[in-house]
Amino acid sequence: MRINLLSVLLTVLSLLLVNPAHAENVRIALVVKALGIGFFEAANKGAQEAAKELGDVEVIYTGPTSTTAEGQIEVISSLIAQKVDAIAVSANDQDALVPILQRAQKRGIKVISWDSGVAPAGRSIHLNPSSNELIGRMNVKLAADALKAKGESKGEWAILSASPTATNQNIWIEEMKKAAPEFPQLTLVDTVYGDDLADKSYREAVALIRNHPDLDVIVAPTTVGILAAAQAVSDQNLIGKVYVTGLGLPSELAGHVESGAIHSFAIWNPIDLGYSATYIAYNLVKGKATKSEVGMGRMGTAKLDKDGNAAMSDPFVYDVTNVKEFASIF
Repeated sequence: MRINLLSVLLTVLSLLLVNPAHAENVRIALVVKALGIGFFEAANKGAQEAAKELGDVEVIYTGPTSTTAEGQIEVISSLIAQKVDAIAVSANDQDALVPILQRAQKRGIKVISWDSGVAPAGRSIHLNPSSNELIGRMNVKLAADALKAKGESKGEWAILSASPTATNQNIWIEEMKKAAPEFPQLTLVDTVYGDDLADKSYREAVALIRNHPDLDVIVAPTTVGILAAAQAVSDQNLIGKVYVTGLGLPSELAGHVESGAIHSFAIWNPIDLGYSATYIAYNLVKGKATKSEVGMGRMGTAKLDKDGNAAMSDPFVYDVTNVKEFASIF
Protein backbone atom coordinates (compact mmCIF):
# COMPACT_ATOMS: atom_id res chain seq x y z
CA MET A 1 0.00 0.00 0.00
CA ARG A 2 2.87 2.37 0.80
CA ILE A 3 4.47 1.63 -2.55
CA ASN A 4 1.25 2.39 -4.41
CA LEU A 5 0.75 5.66 -2.51
CA LEU A 6 4.35 6.67 -3.11
CA SER A 7 3.93 5.84 -6.80
CA VAL A 8 0.87 8.06 -7.06
CA LEU A 9 2.62 10.96 -5.33
CA LEU A 10 5.63 10.64 -7.62
CA THR A 11 3.35 10.60 -10.69
CA VAL A 12 1.57 13.79 -9.58
CA LEU A 13 4.87 15.53 -8.86
CA SER A 14 6.28 14.53 -12.23
CA LEU A 15 3.23 15.92 -14.03
CA LEU A 16 3.59 19.23 -12.22
CA LEU A 17 7.29 19.39 -13.05
CA VAL A 18 6.73 18.54 -16.72
CA ASN A 19 4.20 21.35 -17.19
CA PRO A 20 4.74 23.93 -14.43
CA ALA A 21 3.74 26.84 -16.68
CA HIS A 22 0.23 25.45 -17.07
CA ALA A 23 -0.28 25.55 -13.32
CA GLU A 24 0.84 29.19 -13.25
CA ASN A 25 -1.04 30.50 -16.28
CA VAL A 26 -2.40 34.02 -15.94
CA ARG A 27 -6.12 33.74 -16.65
CA ILE A 28 -7.50 36.89 -18.27
CA ALA A 29 -11.23 37.21 -18.94
CA LEU A 30 -12.07 39.29 -22.00
CA VAL A 31 -15.66 40.37 -21.30
CA VAL A 32 -17.47 41.87 -24.30
CA LYS A 33 -20.76 43.76 -24.59
CA ALA A 34 -22.45 40.75 -26.19
CA LEU A 35 -21.41 37.57 -27.93
CA GLY A 36 -21.86 37.21 -31.69
CA ILE A 37 -20.65 40.72 -32.66
CA GLY A 38 -17.90 40.76 -35.31
CA PHE A 39 -15.96 43.61 -33.73
CA PHE A 40 -15.54 41.69 -30.48
CA GLU A 41 -14.77 38.42 -32.22
CA ALA A 42 -11.93 40.23 -34.00
CA ALA A 43 -10.78 41.64 -30.63
CA ASN A 44 -10.64 38.08 -29.31
CA LYS A 45 -8.29 37.14 -32.16
CA GLY A 46 -5.94 39.86 -30.97
CA ALA A 47 -6.25 38.67 -27.37
CA GLN A 48 -5.37 35.12 -28.40
CA GLU A 49 -2.40 36.47 -30.38
CA ALA A 50 -1.15 38.25 -27.24
CA ALA A 51 -1.67 35.10 -25.16
CA LYS A 52 0.42 33.08 -27.62
CA GLU A 53 3.21 35.67 -27.52
CA LEU A 54 3.25 35.84 -23.75
CA GLY A 55 3.18 32.08 -23.37
CA ASP A 56 1.72 31.83 -19.88
CA VAL A 57 -1.70 33.34 -20.53
CA GLU A 58 -5.15 31.80 -20.91
CA VAL A 59 -7.75 34.15 -22.38
CA ILE A 60 -11.37 33.45 -21.44
CA TYR A 61 -13.56 35.11 -24.08
CA THR A 62 -17.04 35.69 -22.68
CA GLY A 63 -20.01 38.02 -22.47
CA PRO A 64 -23.81 38.10 -22.24
CA THR A 65 -26.17 37.25 -25.09
CA SER A 66 -27.57 40.81 -25.18
CA THR A 67 -26.07 44.23 -24.55
CA THR A 68 -27.22 44.74 -20.96
CA ALA A 69 -25.40 45.63 -17.77
CA GLU A 70 -27.36 42.90 -15.97
CA GLY A 71 -25.98 40.30 -18.35
CA GLN A 72 -22.43 41.46 -17.82
CA ILE A 73 -22.88 41.48 -14.03
CA GLU A 74 -23.89 37.81 -14.17
CA VAL A 75 -20.85 36.97 -16.30
CA ILE A 76 -18.47 38.87 -14.02
CA SER A 77 -19.94 37.24 -10.91
CA SER A 78 -19.16 33.85 -12.44
CA LEU A 79 -15.61 34.94 -13.26
CA ILE A 80 -15.05 36.03 -9.65
CA ALA A 81 -16.13 32.56 -8.53
CA GLN A 82 -13.64 31.07 -11.02
CA LYS A 83 -10.90 33.20 -9.43
CA VAL A 84 -9.53 34.58 -12.69
CA ASP A 85 -6.45 36.80 -12.43
CA ALA A 86 -7.76 39.72 -14.48
CA ILE A 87 -10.97 41.00 -16.06
CA ALA A 88 -10.85 43.21 -19.16
CA VAL A 89 -14.36 44.47 -19.91
CA SER A 90 -16.05 46.54 -22.61
CA ALA A 91 -18.88 47.96 -20.52
CA ASN A 92 -22.56 48.23 -21.36
CA ASP A 93 -22.94 50.73 -18.50
CA GLN A 94 -20.06 52.64 -16.91
CA ASP A 95 -21.65 52.92 -13.46
CA ALA A 96 -23.78 49.79 -13.10
CA LEU A 97 -20.74 47.51 -13.28
CA VAL A 98 -18.76 49.34 -10.58
CA PRO A 99 -20.04 47.41 -7.50
CA ILE A 100 -19.39 43.95 -8.99
CA LEU A 101 -15.98 45.01 -10.30
CA GLN A 102 -15.07 46.48 -6.91
CA ARG A 103 -15.90 43.08 -5.45
CA ALA A 104 -13.56 41.52 -8.01
CA GLN A 105 -10.80 43.94 -7.05
CA LYS A 106 -11.24 43.13 -3.35
CA ARG A 107 -10.66 39.47 -4.27
CA GLY A 108 -7.33 40.43 -5.82
CA ILE A 109 -8.52 40.38 -9.43
CA LYS A 110 -7.02 43.11 -11.64
CA VAL A 111 -9.68 45.01 -13.58
CA ILE A 112 -9.37 47.12 -16.70
CA SER A 113 -11.92 48.39 -19.19
CA TRP A 114 -11.38 48.79 -22.92
CA ASP A 115 -13.41 50.13 -25.84
CA SER A 116 -16.33 51.19 -23.60
CA GLY A 117 -15.23 52.37 -20.18
CA VAL A 118 -16.05 51.69 -16.56
CA ALA A 119 -16.00 54.54 -14.03
CA PRO A 120 -12.56 54.86 -12.37
CA ALA A 121 -13.84 53.44 -9.07
CA GLY A 122 -14.42 50.07 -10.76
CA ARG A 123 -11.14 49.60 -12.63
CA SER A 124 -7.44 50.45 -12.68
CA ILE A 125 -6.98 51.38 -16.35
CA HIS A 126 -9.25 52.20 -19.27
CA LEU A 127 -7.98 51.72 -22.83
CA ASN A 128 -9.72 53.96 -25.34
CA PRO A 129 -9.37 52.72 -28.94
CA SER A 130 -8.40 56.27 -29.85
CA SER A 131 -8.80 59.78 -28.50
CA ASN A 132 -12.48 60.48 -27.85
CA GLU A 133 -12.07 63.95 -29.32
CA LEU A 134 -10.56 62.58 -32.52
CA ILE A 135 -13.26 59.92 -32.85
CA GLY A 136 -16.04 62.45 -32.40
CA ARG A 137 -14.57 64.89 -34.88
CA MET A 138 -13.84 62.11 -37.37
CA ASN A 139 -17.49 61.03 -37.39
CA VAL A 140 -18.68 64.55 -38.22
CA LYS A 141 -15.96 64.97 -40.85
CA LEU A 142 -17.08 61.72 -42.48
CA ALA A 143 -20.62 63.11 -42.61
CA ALA A 144 -19.32 66.29 -44.24
CA ASP A 145 -17.33 64.22 -46.76
CA ALA A 146 -20.45 62.24 -47.62
CA LEU A 147 -22.42 65.46 -48.13
CA LYS A 148 -19.68 66.71 -50.44
CA ALA A 149 -19.82 63.42 -52.37
CA LYS A 150 -23.50 64.17 -52.97
CA GLY A 151 -22.50 67.50 -54.44
CA GLU A 152 -24.48 69.47 -51.86
CA SER A 153 -23.32 72.48 -49.87
CA LYS A 154 -25.76 72.04 -46.97
CA GLY A 155 -27.59 69.08 -45.50
CA GLU A 156 -29.09 67.19 -42.57
CA TRP A 157 -27.50 64.41 -40.57
CA ALA A 158 -28.69 62.10 -37.80
CA ILE A 159 -27.01 59.77 -35.33
CA LEU A 160 -27.86 56.08 -34.89
CA SER A 161 -26.18 54.96 -31.67
CA ALA A 162 -26.04 51.72 -29.67
CA SER A 163 -27.68 51.69 -26.22
CA PRO A 164 -28.46 54.94 -24.38
CA THR A 165 -26.14 53.88 -21.54
CA ALA A 166 -23.12 52.77 -23.64
CA THR A 167 -20.22 54.77 -22.22
CA ASN A 168 -18.18 55.16 -25.37
CA GLN A 169 -21.19 55.98 -27.57
CA ASN A 170 -22.31 58.79 -25.27
CA ILE A 171 -18.83 60.27 -25.05
CA TRP A 172 -18.43 60.16 -28.84
CA ILE A 173 -21.84 61.75 -29.39
CA GLU A 174 -20.86 64.54 -26.99
CA GLU A 175 -17.60 65.02 -28.91
CA MET A 176 -19.50 65.03 -32.22
CA LYS A 177 -21.69 67.84 -30.96
CA LYS A 178 -18.60 69.77 -29.83
CA ALA A 179 -17.05 69.36 -33.28
CA ALA A 180 -20.27 70.20 -35.18
CA PRO A 181 -19.65 74.01 -35.29
CA GLU A 182 -16.56 73.29 -37.43
CA PHE A 183 -18.96 71.94 -40.07
CA PRO A 184 -21.72 74.57 -40.38
CA GLN A 185 -22.97 72.96 -43.58
CA LEU A 186 -24.42 70.13 -41.47
CA THR A 187 -27.58 70.32 -39.33
CA LEU A 188 -28.11 67.57 -36.73
CA VAL A 189 -31.79 66.61 -36.76
CA ASP A 190 -32.09 63.51 -34.55
CA THR A 191 -30.33 60.94 -32.34
CA VAL A 192 -31.78 57.44 -31.99
CA TYR A 193 -30.69 54.16 -30.38
CA GLY A 194 -30.62 50.65 -31.79
CA ASP A 195 -29.18 48.94 -28.68
CA ASP A 196 -26.56 47.23 -30.85
CA LEU A 197 -29.28 44.86 -32.08
CA ALA A 198 -29.38 44.40 -35.85
CA ASP A 199 -33.18 44.34 -36.19
CA LYS A 200 -33.81 47.31 -33.91
CA SER A 201 -31.00 49.34 -35.51
CA TYR A 202 -32.51 48.59 -38.93
CA ARG A 203 -35.96 49.77 -37.80
CA GLU A 204 -34.50 52.94 -36.26
CA ALA A 205 -32.65 53.71 -39.51
CA VAL A 206 -35.82 53.28 -41.55
CA ALA A 207 -37.67 55.52 -39.08
CA LEU A 208 -35.00 58.21 -39.43
CA ILE A 209 -35.39 58.15 -43.20
CA ARG A 210 -39.19 58.40 -43.01
CA ASN A 211 -39.27 61.02 -40.25
CA HIS A 212 -36.75 63.26 -42.00
CA PRO A 213 -37.46 63.33 -45.74
CA ASP A 214 -34.50 65.67 -46.40
CA LEU A 215 -31.99 63.54 -44.45
CA ASP A 216 -28.61 63.31 -46.18
CA VAL A 217 -26.36 61.31 -43.83
CA ILE A 218 -26.78 58.77 -41.03
CA VAL A 219 -23.77 58.52 -38.70
CA ALA A 220 -23.61 55.26 -36.74
CA PRO A 221 -20.62 55.03 -34.36
CA THR A 222 -21.34 51.32 -33.81
CA THR A 223 -20.48 48.32 -35.98
CA VAL A 224 -23.96 46.85 -35.67
CA GLY A 225 -25.69 50.16 -36.36
CA ILE A 226 -23.70 51.18 -39.43
CA LEU A 227 -24.28 47.82 -41.11
CA ALA A 228 -28.01 47.91 -40.34
CA ALA A 229 -28.32 51.51 -41.57
CA ALA A 230 -26.49 50.75 -44.82
CA GLN A 231 -28.82 47.81 -45.43
CA ALA A 232 -31.84 50.02 -44.72
CA VAL A 233 -30.67 52.64 -47.23
CA SER A 234 -30.14 49.93 -49.81
CA ASP A 235 -33.54 48.31 -49.19
CA GLN A 236 -35.29 51.70 -49.37
CA ASN A 237 -33.65 52.34 -52.79
CA LEU A 238 -32.02 55.50 -51.45
CA ILE A 239 -28.42 54.88 -52.51
CA GLY A 240 -26.99 58.23 -53.57
CA LYS A 241 -29.70 60.12 -51.70
CA VAL A 242 -28.89 59.08 -48.13
CA TYR A 243 -25.33 58.14 -47.20
CA VAL A 244 -24.30 56.11 -44.18
CA THR A 245 -21.02 56.53 -42.30
CA GLY A 246 -19.51 56.04 -38.84
CA LEU A 247 -17.52 53.19 -37.30
CA GLY A 248 -17.56 49.71 -38.79
CA LEU A 249 -15.65 46.64 -39.97
CA PRO A 250 -14.23 46.45 -43.51
CA SER A 251 -15.28 42.80 -43.87
CA GLU A 252 -18.91 43.71 -43.13
CA LEU A 253 -19.07 46.98 -45.06
CA ALA A 254 -17.06 46.37 -48.25
CA GLY A 255 -20.18 45.50 -50.24
CA HIS A 256 -22.01 48.64 -49.08
CA VAL A 257 -19.01 50.80 -49.99
CA GLU A 258 -19.01 49.28 -53.47
CA SER A 259 -22.78 49.79 -53.82
CA GLY A 260 -22.47 53.45 -52.84
CA ALA A 261 -24.58 53.25 -49.66
CA ILE A 262 -21.42 54.15 -47.72
CA HIS A 263 -18.98 56.77 -49.00
CA SER A 264 -16.37 56.21 -46.30
CA PHE A 265 -16.14 55.05 -42.68
CA ALA A 266 -13.55 54.69 -39.95
CA ILE A 267 -12.41 52.18 -37.35
CA TRP A 268 -9.32 51.22 -35.41
CA ASN A 269 -8.18 47.66 -35.77
CA PRO A 270 -10.17 45.61 -33.20
CA ILE A 271 -7.51 42.90 -33.37
CA ASP A 272 -4.99 45.44 -32.07
CA LEU A 273 -7.47 46.54 -29.40
CA GLY A 274 -7.97 43.05 -27.98
CA TYR A 275 -4.24 42.45 -28.19
CA SER A 276 -3.43 45.66 -26.31
CA ALA A 277 -6.07 45.07 -23.62
CA THR A 278 -4.64 41.60 -22.95
CA TYR A 279 -1.09 42.93 -22.61
CA ILE A 280 -2.23 45.68 -20.23
CA ALA A 281 -4.14 43.20 -18.06
CA TYR A 282 -1.16 40.84 -18.02
CA ASN A 283 1.28 43.59 -17.05
CA LEU A 284 -1.02 44.66 -14.22
CA VAL A 285 -1.10 41.10 -12.87
CA LYS A 286 2.68 40.86 -13.12
CA GLY A 287 3.23 44.25 -11.46
CA LYS A 288 4.80 45.72 -14.59
CA ALA A 289 2.54 48.78 -14.87
CA THR A 290 3.24 52.20 -13.36
CA LYS A 291 0.88 55.08 -12.64
CA SER A 292 1.98 56.79 -15.86
CA GLU A 293 2.44 53.99 -18.41
CA VAL A 294 1.99 50.33 -19.24
CA GLY A 295 3.28 48.17 -22.09
CA MET A 296 1.06 46.96 -24.96
CA GLY A 297 3.45 44.59 -26.73
CA ARG A 298 3.87 45.42 -30.42
CA MET A 299 1.48 48.37 -29.99
CA GLY A 300 4.04 50.20 -27.83
CA THR A 301 3.45 51.88 -24.51
CA ALA A 302 0.13 53.28 -23.27
CA LYS A 303 0.47 56.65 -21.55
CA LEU A 304 -1.93 56.98 -18.62
CA ASP A 305 -3.56 60.17 -17.37
CA LYS A 306 -4.41 60.81 -13.70
CA ASP A 307 -7.58 58.70 -14.00
CA GLY A 308 -5.83 55.77 -15.66
CA ASN A 309 -7.12 56.52 -19.17
CA ALA A 310 -5.03 55.73 -22.25
CA ALA A 311 -5.53 55.90 -26.04
CA MET A 312 -4.34 53.17 -28.38
CA SER A 313 -4.22 54.83 -31.82
CA ASP A 314 -5.95 57.25 -34.23
CA PRO A 315 -9.02 56.07 -36.20
CA PHE A 316 -8.31 55.04 -39.79
CA VAL A 317 -10.54 55.90 -42.78
CA TYR A 318 -11.72 53.25 -45.24
CA ASP A 319 -13.27 53.90 -48.65
CA VAL A 320 -13.47 52.34 -52.10
CA THR A 321 -9.69 52.67 -52.54
CA ASN A 322 -8.71 50.41 -49.63
CA VAL A 323 -11.71 48.60 -48.14
CA LYS A 324 -11.19 45.35 -50.09
CA GLU A 325 -7.62 45.06 -48.87
CA PHE A 326 -8.64 45.31 -45.22
CA ALA A 327 -11.84 43.26 -45.62
CA SER A 328 -9.71 40.14 -45.89
CA ILE A 329 -8.11 40.92 -42.50
CA PHE A 330 -11.06 41.90 -40.26
